[in-house]
Amino acid sequence: MNPIKRLYIRTTGYSYTNMGRLFLRLFVGIMMMQFGIRQISSFSEAVATFPEFLGIPSETGLILMLIIEIGCSLFIMFGLLTRLMSLFPLLAMVAAEYHILSSGHLTPYLLTWEQLGYLPVMFIGIYFFIMLVGPGKISVDYFLSLYFIHSDNHSESELEEV
Repeated sequence: MNPIKRLYIRTTGYSYTNMGRLFLRLFVGIMMMQFGIRQISSFSEAVATFPEFLGIPSETGLILMLIIEIGCSLFIMFGLLTRLMSLFPLLAMVAAEYHILSSGHLTPYLLTWEQLGYLPVMFIGIYFFIMLVGPGKISVDYFLSLYFIHSDNHSESELEEV
């Protein structure tokens, strides 16, 4: 076979979806964890600027956000309870986007790419995608599923049906 055809088939015909899911989980986990680590390192300043939301005091809200940013990110990176753990940061980013847009500082239709309004939307899209496609085969969830299926004497083909 022609080397150019072979190269084309290798680069377009093969799918690396499980590696892609692993990369996305690691990427979004690291990106979200860095926000949590920065807020922990400057906790007193972060509490002073963190907004009250839905009647939750700023200190309690910040602690909840840190749990979401660090705890859920670790679960997502390992691929453990991935779809459930993606729900909490997704909701946190929806709340952040709502706060940014309702604070009156930004007009939604005049947002530019440098402003903060795009960051929560990016995370919302990533978490929604992870919830939609799942963790992939390089995850604790997949290996636990294999364990449960084999312990019940079922075949792995049942995993493909789910």
